[in-house]
Amino acid sequence: MGTDIRVHQVYAGRVLQGPGARAVVPDEVERLGSQRVLVVATPSAAEVAQDLATALGERYAATFGRPVQHTPVEVTAEALALAGEVRADALVAIGGGSAIGLSKALAIRTGMPQVAVPTTYAGSEATPVLGETEDGVKTTRRDPAFAPGTVVYDPDLTLSMPRGLTLTSALNALAHAVEALWDSGASAATRAYGVESADGILAALPVVLDRPSDVVARGRLQEAAWLAGACLAQAQMGLHHQLAHVLGGSFGLPHAELHALLLPHVMRFNLVASPDAAARLARVANGDPTLAVASLAAQHEGPTTLDALGLPRTALREVAERVAADPYPNPRPVTADAVEELLLAAWRGELVR
Repeated sequence: MGTDIRVHQVYAGRVLQGPGARAVVPDEVERLGSQRVLVVATPSAAEVAQDLATALGERYAATFGRPVQHTPVEVTAEALALAGEVRADALVAIGGGSAIGLSKALAIRTGMPQVAVPTTYAGSEATPVLGETEDGVKTTRRDPAFAPGTVVYDPDLTLSMPRGLTLTSALNALAHAVEALWDSGASAATRAYGVESADGILAALPVVLDRPSDVVARGRLQEAAWLAGACLAQAQMGLHHQLAHVLGGSFGLPHAELHALLLPHVMRFNLVASPDAAARLARVANGDPTLAVASLAAQHEGPTTLDALGLPRTALREVAERVAADPYPNPRPVTADAVEELLLAAWRGELVR
């Protein structure tokens, strides 16, 4: 295929949106013809998972309630054993990226269909991407079989999200959209998703932080997260996601907080080399998009620096050299010195001008 030919791969799937949408999950399971459903739920979604188990009736087989961030293979093995014991033939994932990631890991190993019911804004439910961790190393793969066949967005399920997770999860989604905008191989459709996603997050997130019970604004955040996931499904991941993968996989740092604090630093680094992305983001941010994101990230009441997350200062050079040795596609050249400077700014919490 010629190097100037771009491919835009659309993933088949159903998306159901709206307050109370979780009530249709049993109908979706019935539509699949499944008889033995394994529910994969994060601890924070245990009550919703119990309600769903009741609603599924005879189709409910069991619940695995211990998914872990970064999808460690040993946890997948535990869930796989349970799926075999109860003869599961379908998966329903309820929760954030850890539940949905585990569901993907099970689906690729068993061929079971998935229904994803996200309760955060990570956007991973809309992607054919899975990052798994083994022996402290996170490996990311793409395969159409990872993508859930049905996604159910119910903004009511996000009402109980802590303020900090609401903020960091939405900025995690924004990172997917931003990287799609500076991916030189992205299509017109992906850029459209990216702009609409960034617009939705930058407009709705301040409203939700100010009025946590605003279901309309939360619905817009969910929609923006869906589009951000669609961006990640199409676009190449760049420096931002590479840093998140290396830091998250090797040092066990929390996924959403890591994305949130890294994003303005990577934007400051990359947007000078991607004027088209900078212009599109400036329009939706009504000004400097890096400062807009930095001001949102600074509102987090938890850790806002790599230092506060527990990363030792001595690790920065090691991470920089690992990233520069095998860089993801990126609009600006990635060198160990440049990455170390970026990481030092994120470690200190000082945005490089």
